[in-house]
Parts: sequence; C-alpha cells; structure tokens
Amino acid sequence: MKKLLAILLSVVMLLGCANFASASQLAGTYDITVWVAEEIADLTRTQIDNFNAANEFGITFNATVEPVSEADAATNMITDVEAGGDLFCFAQDQFARLVQAGALAKLGQRAAEWVKANTSAGVVAAATSGEEIYAYPLTADNGYFMYYDKTYIPEEDVDSLEALIRDCEDAGKYFAFEMQSSAWYLASFFFATGCVSEWQTADNGEFESVYDTFNSPAGLIAVKGMKKLVDSPYHLSSSSGSEFSKNAAIVVTGTWDYVTVQNILGDNMGVADLPSFEVDGESYHLGSFNGCKLMGVRPQKDAVKAAALHQLAQYLTGEACQLERFDKRAWGPSNIAAQASEAVQANPGLAALLAQAPYSVPQGQIHGSWWDIAKVIGEDVKNAADEDGLQEALDNYYNKIASLFTLSDDVKYGWTVIGTCNLTDGFFYTDYTDGRSTWTDDIPMTKGDDGLWRSAAYEMEAGTEFKVRQGRSWDNNFPADNFKVAEAGKYVVVFDEATGEVALEAAE
Repeated sequence: MKKLLAILLSVVMLLGCANFASASQLAGTYDITVWVAEEIADLTRTQIDNFNAANEFGITFNATVEPVSEADAATNMITDVEAGGDLFCFAQDQFARLVQAGALAKLGQRAAEWVKANTSAGVVAAATSGEEIYAYPLTADNGYFMYYDKTYIPEEDVDSLEALIRDCEDAGKYFAFEMQSSAWYLASFFFATGCVSEWQTADNGEFESVYDTFNSPAGLIAVKGMKKLVDSPYHLSSSSGSEFSKNAAIVVTGTWDYVTVQNILGDNMGVADLPSFEVDGESYHLGSFNGCKLMGVRPQKDAVKAAALHQLAQYLTGEACQLERFDKRAWGPSNIAAQASEAVQANPGLAALLAQAPYSVPQGQIHGSWWDIAKVIGEDVKNAADEDGLQEALDNYYNKIASLFTLSDDVKYGWTVIGTCNLTDGFFYTDYTDGRSTWTDDIPMTKGDDGLWRSAAYEMEAGTEFKVRQGRSWDNNFPADNFKVAEAGKYVVVFDEATGEVALEAAE
C-alpha cells in the first residue's frame, strides 16, 4: 500500500510540474493523435520529430498528425471526447464549450506559471476559466486593423474616421467595415469609449453573470460615432479583402487577408491601426477584439502519458515553434519573445496588429448568444432618426442581454434550427432577397420518445443551408460545416444530440 501511494504521489507531482527533475519518470514511447490545421500539418510532424530527438526526458511520440480545422476540432471533441485528438488546436471562441464538455485537461501550477510568464496577457485570459488555465496559447493574430488604397487615401488622413469617410465619398470608393452583420467588428466603437462586456464563468465553463456597459452614456457616444460611418452612402458592411477589387478604398480586416489585399493593391497597399472618431469635441480611438488560437490536451487515463503530452504541448507552443509557424505560414505569435523578433516586427500586417494592440480588448469567454444579440446594433443605429432612436437601440440590446440569465430550462437546453429561412410561410430559401431572414430566426425542435429532436416539416430548396444549435446560442452547434440540402422537397430536420448527427426526413 505504501508503494502504491508513493507511485500515485509521484504521478500527481508530474502533472503539477512544467519541468521535471527526473527524465526516467517520463521516458517511453507514446502513441498519440494530434489535430492541427491542414496548413501546418507537415510542419507539426517535423516539430514533433525534433522534440523526439532533443527532449531530455527520454520521451518518444509515435504521432499521427491529422488535418482538422480549428472550428471542426471543438465540435468533434464535444461529440466524442474519448475519440478526440490527444493534442488539438482550436479557436478561442470554442474554449467555454470545450471546458464544459470536459475535453480540456487543466494545466498544472508550474505549466500555468510558464504560460503566464511567456504569453501576452490577453491570450492568457482567453485560456482561463475561473481561476484555472486549460490550454496552451498558439497564436495571437486574430484581430483586425485597416488596409487602405494609397491611391485614394492620403497617409495624413489615416488617423481620422471623419477624414477617411470624406476621402471615400470624394473618390466614390467604399469604406468596408462590417457594422451590420458582425458584433465582432461593431464592438470597436464601444471599446473606443471605454465600454465593456465582461462575462464570468465558473471553473466548469458555465456562464454565471455579465458586466456590460454598452447601454450607458459612453455607449451613446459610441453609437453616435458609428452612425457617422453607417449613414455614409459609401459605407459597406463587409470585412473581405477582396472588396478592393470591387471599388473599395478601405477594408477593415485581419492578417488572414494580407496576401489577398497585397495581390490586388501591390505597391498601393497601405496598412494602419484603426482611426479615431470625434463626438462633441472629444476624440476616441477605435478599439477592437484581439483573439487567438489555442492548443488543448485531452484528459488522459494514463497520468504519466498526460504529463508527457503537456511537455509536448509546451514545446509546440514555445518561442522556437511559434517563430517557425510565422516563418512558414505568417501566423502571429502569442509568445512575448517571438513577438519582439525583428522578422515579426517587420511584417506590415502584424505590425499594424501590434500598433492596434493598446486599443484592443482580449476576447475572453463570451456567451454564444451575444453574437446574435449585438450584431443587430449596427442596423438599429442606421435606422435611428435621432438620439432617442440611438438610445432605443441600446435599450433593446440591454434587455436581450439581461434575458440570457432568465432563460427557462426548455430554452436553455433545447435545440433549434437556424439558417436561410422565412418563418412567415414555412419555407427554407437559398435566396437572400425579398426580405427573407438570413440566419436570424430560430425554428423550435421537439424531443421525441426515441430521444431524437425534430422540427416541423418545411419546404426546402436545393442548396439551402442550416445548423442545429442549443439554447439559441452558438456555444453548441452542429454540424461543424453548414448542413446543405441536396434536393428540393418537404423535410423534417432530425438531430441526435448523443452523436451530433443532423439529418433530414422526407415529410408527407
């Protein structure tokens, strides 16, 4: 019994450490599966080989590296945690649902300290639930800034929203900033005036409360600034770099569009942090979200294998590997030392992102319903005729936020269908014209005696797309990619929450 207790104590100590005193405790060969984005799959295989050759612990990983997107990884893990990757990468907006599903192994104390010491603070927050860290930061490049065409936008105007709007109007060119269909981008105006929307979660990832100040005097200043942009006839609610080929002079987007924009504009490409706007003589620099990708370790039954996996995760998210991903794929590092490298600093897109960083807000854990609630603010602001209308837009937003914590269990745990639908006549459409709703209305589903959820019967056109989601929120949704209707017909949407499978049943 004493020997068994000693072994157990040793294993517990292994899990709590980031650096181990004895290599022999971890030495061995481990068969593992690693999920990463397809674009870094080959690089990751090489990096794991390098770890095998260089690590001091006597660890050898026989790794199967599978290309799984950051969005699909979370859905696949939640569907079947035991069948998931031992290491897997995911976008930070999937973090809360992964914690709730028990799909992430908590970091030990020393590993957590290592993450805090080597990572920018905003990314640390994105990997934290309650007081615990559950993932290793992989990137810190999921933010936005401004690209512009130097042919039409003089450099001296890039700091002024009003001047930029005027330049676009004078040139007959679009100012693309996604205000009417994306909460992620329109939050920029609220962050500029000091507003916050901070969501609190328990250690299990459940949302407990929110501190939100969008509906405030500062929020009213924000929507006054926003209205200057959305009222312009040359405002375009888009975040695609391809808009430069369609008469845009400015596009607010991120590093993922760098190559697209560069190919279109060439030497005329300008890159800058976001501008400031003025209200009542005061200037407010536009804020932004900053986000990241994370690497998770799946909980293991074998505690020694788990400790070895944490060593590999730490290596793959360390400075050297992050710089390799930057060099090969231009991924922006979350590691502080890597961020300071000359090569990273010299990249125009990442340089603009870093210039925007002082005005950015870490994208922590956000309730999945918030994205749908907040994205309508831009349209409400555009439709407002006066200051009372602007205040009404904020009141409408606040009331919907408050209702999230008074949802009945039937709504909170129930499933609905959302997609290209029009509830007035019961049809699903592929055409977004004629006022038909586009991913804004939830169709209820009912759980049957067989345990499956079903919608009412609807006529659907070929090519119609939809998803099934829980609690009218994007925290849990299936399938990973939109379900697409192959043939027109009258169907019932069927969902199996045990497997995450979505299907259609032909209706009479």
